[in-house]
Amino acid sequence: MLAFNSTASNSPTFSFIGFPGLEAAHIWISIPFCVLYLIALVGNALLLILVTAEQNLHEPQFYFLAVLAFTDLGLSLSTMPSVLAVFWFDACHVGLDACLTQMFFIHTLSSVESGVLVAMAFDLLVAICAPLNYTRILTPSTVACLSGATLVRGATLLAPLPFLLRTFPFCGANILSHPYCYYPDVLNLACGDVSSSSAYGLAFALCTFVVDVVFTLASYVRILGTIMKLETPDRNWRSLHTCACHLCTVLVFYLPLISLAVLHRYTWDASPILYTTMSNAYLLMTPLLNPLVYSLKSRQIQTALRKQFGVQCVIAGE
Repeated sequence: MLAFNSTASNSPTFSFIGFPGLEAAHIWISIPFCVLYLIALVGNALLLILVTAEQNLHEPQFYFLAVLAFTDLGLSLSTMPSVLAVFWFDACHVGLDACLTQMFFIHTLSSVESGVLVAMAFDLLVAICAPLNYTRILTPSTVACLSGATLVRGATLLAPLPFLLRTFPFCGANILSHPYCYYPDVLNLACGDVSSSSAYGLAFALCTFVVDVVFTLASYVRILGTIMKLETPDRNWRSLHTCACHLCTVLVFYLPLISLAVLHRYTWDASPILYTTMSNAYLLMTPLLNPLVYSLKSRQIQTALRKQFGVQCVIAGE
């Protein structure tokens, strides 16, 4: 739980912002945010339940989807307390330790999500390019190792950043650009020479997101090359449909991420409302849209949903 309104004298305090100039309407603005957060939480929790309960979904691609849903739940729960506290209670202040803790979870889970998307691309690569070896390559232990590796990578690479930030003094108003703690935002408020911390943050981005994008693109180049060689049009269409969910998820995750990074690095006079809008889109849209994308595109998920709701209706009728 974030320690809002911290009064510790030996630690700096940071101020979140909602929508500047619209403070009087924060209660009304909070209504759609509450609805969107609720949809994101319910949707991802439902995916986890379906993958766990349905024997037909005990396959590598759905195991990865469950890890993705778990990560999205973590992202939503990491930002929801501070976002809603700003809108509901005007609780805009947070201590350094709480801020760094929230920052650690946000960026670690973002790294995990990026890694899981690479693992899902690898799953598609094996399924389309080497279908006869699919069950031999993607065993449950392989899925567990890949999922665990994404978590270890994210937590290990990000762990030094909070400690580096603690070595800097913070002077001034310490007003953040978002309703949560985002690393480039916090770093901009630090006093002194922050070149080492900035360089490490850039190295973290290169070792995670850039590397993941390269591997994902390479996987899809190989996948598209294989699809083009298929002689049956029906098989081409089925293969492309299989890739559609993953491509939508990749775009939903990376487009807001890249937009927010560009906004922080290359624009200094942008409207505060633009910062707030982009920051909420970055961490809210991915957990919100991923369950919807897979529910609409995946026939197996649709079948599992109908089966579960059908069983519940029968029980309710009895």
